[in-house]
Amino acid sequence: MLTGKQKRFLRSKAHHIQPIFQVGKGGVNENMVKQIADALEARELIKVSVLQNCEFDRKEVAEQLSLGANAETVQVIGNTIVLYKESKENKSIVLPS
Repeated sequence: MLTGKQKRFLRSKAHHIQPIFQVGKGGVNENMVKQIADALEARELIKVSVLQNCEFDRKEVAEQLSLGANAETVQVIGNTIVLYKESKENKSIVLPS
């Protein structure tokens, strides 16, 4: 579980990142969750864009992605979700304590 200070730090890091995944009409599926988990292992911090034609609420999508990829939801702002998961091998982000 991330503290408020850690979430604030991660939000500042994520500000300049472009979304690398889009959730559309089909919603969240297993393949997407697996790809997001792989991307989180490589990058630790990613953004996911929820398209307007998505049938699900953006907070529901964030919850499904974070549970499926075993990640933390840092922020849901507008139609963008910021996810964080500490990498086992390529740890590059050092969180404040």
